[in-house]
Amino acid sequence: MSEDKQFFGQHLFICMNQRDDGRECCAERGAHAAQKHLKARVKELGLSRSGEVRVNQAGCLGRCEEGPVIVIYPQGTWYTYVDNEDLDEIIDVHLVGGKVVDRLKI
Repeated sequence: MSEDKQFFGQHLFICMNQRDDGRECCAERGAHAAQKHLKARVKELGLSRSGEVRVNQAGCLGRCEEGPVIVIYPQGTWYTYVDNEDLDEIIDVHLVGGKVVDRLKI
């Protein structure tokens, strides 16, 4: 493996699942706007450029009833969110600060 290949220390997966059967899903709860916000904020903070954080879209993560949902690896921490302020708190406290945001954890 090449030593100059860059890997990410943390991966944030955001459920973008759209269900067609009428059941609740993350896409209907603002996942697309949230994903755009997360990517922009991570980029703004320089975290994607440095290889620290990668924001990925995910299909169904199987927890739509608790959603919308995000999972961050390698920690395996699951979060829900309501608005951009919640997303910013996850970025600032978890991704940057290394601490769990207990009030949003599921």
